[in-house]
Amino acid sequence: MNHPEDPGPSPERAILSRAELADRTIEVLNRGNRRNPDVLLVADGDRRMVVKDFAPRGALVRHTIGRFLTRHEARAYQWLDGHPSVPRFLGWIDPLAFAVAYRPGRRVSRNLIEDGGPGFGAALDQAVAGLHARGLVHLDLGHRSNVLVEADGAPVLIDFASAVWFRPGSLGARFLLPRLAAYDLRAVHKWSAKLEVQRSLREAAEGAGGGSSDAARSESRPT
Repeated sequence: MNHPEDPGPSPERAILSRAELADRTIEVLNRGNRRNPDVLLVADGDRRMVVKDFAPRGALVRHTIGRFLTRHEARAYQWLDGHPSVPRFLGWIDPLAFAVAYRPGRRVSRNLIEDGGPGFGAALDQAVAGLHARGLVHLDLGHRSNVLVEADGAPVLIDFASAVWFRPGSLGARFLLPRLAAYDLRAVHKWSAKLEVQRSLREAAEGAGGGSSDAARSESRPT
């Protein structure tokens, strides 16, 4: 797998101008606070994209953490190019904004069985293992807003602002990656444990309901 060097935001690579971005934004998915970007749903012809944009923030944020986090998260998406559970990086708007492919889904709720079905836990395990196999750890998977569920129950991982990654074979990959990956694995185990509890409760409820129905049918049978 080719891991990109830092490309840096470049006006020549801009996929939309600021004017086009304003004209084609169809929804504000999340309005950032003083230190976070706005998240926009944008229509580009038949294509839908999500843009993370620090431009509305104050000058101090724009010229410090805004530029750093935009560059950092965009590089993380590029690093994970081809991962089936991660939206594809599409390009830059400018040094304060980038775009990824829109993956329609809903944020994980507390009812994981309804969200992702019985295979969700295993699918999430596989998705996170794919991050680690590429040398990247997410470090913020404990937040429900960073795990989406598509219509078919597949997980989608987003928001890589906290991610760190290491080149394969490097000292960081050998010694730091396994330790940092433990943070991701704890989050996955938390979701899996909740899923198992919900599954057990549902099976118990269905069993109790089935038993009552059987008893009722037995009582109504003619002797």
